[in-house]
Amino acid sequence: MRLLLVEDDTELVDRLKPELKREGFAVDIANNGIDAEFMGDEEPYDVIVLDLGLPQRPGLEVLENWRAKKNSVPVLVLTARDAWHERVDGFKAGADDYLGKPFHVEELVARLVALVRRSVGQPAHEMVQGGLRLDESHQQVILPEGKVVDLTGTEFRLLRYFMLHPGQILSKSRLTEHVYDQDFDRDSNLIEVYIRRLRERIGKSRIETRRGQGYLFKGEAE
Repeated sequence: MRLLLVEDDTELVDRLKPELKREGFAVDIANNGIDAEFMGDEEPYDVIVLDLGLPQRPGLEVLENWRAKKNSVPVLVLTARDAWHERVDGFKAGADDYLGKPFHVEELVARLVALVRRSVGQPAHEMVQGGLRLDESHQQVILPEGKVVDLTGTEFRLLRYFMLHPGQILSKSRLTEHVYDQDFDRDSNLIEVYIRRLRERIGKSRIETRRGQGYLFKGEAE
């Protein structure tokens, strides 16, 4: 899942970015409101973490502008712990959730995962498709027969995106946009390599190639 972290506190960013990447997020950073609004409109993020106290353009205005342009990306707002009015204003502007500072990274991750799942109509508490169960805490997949398969970070992000969109044809470019951050070489053929490796782990028939269109995750093995 691809995430935009909008925060001007460099110490907090330096602490959060590696933690979020370890949890399977591809993370982009914006440290001011103008860049954040542009990136949120132009890039296909799965979820955004938005601080309200931003330079150049307040976070609340950024959120209001996204919603005015029908940008429905899930947004979790960061607020001061005792600033109840910021939470109210955030919800009125279109926030999907909030978290008060200071916070535990584990809670942030749990809220983000739940937001993304709800946004695509999946249960917030687990990821199960076609007998496959994704263990997000350990980045493993449990096969129908009970076998536990360890995944690399990229394999995990790729399978999670497939499981969030079962039965949909996903183009190579769309997969690349959601599995990697903005620094990734979009012309790379690595996505094909990881799909091949993923097939070897979960069953080749679960991911179908649609020539000229992309890939379709069917869930059930044949």
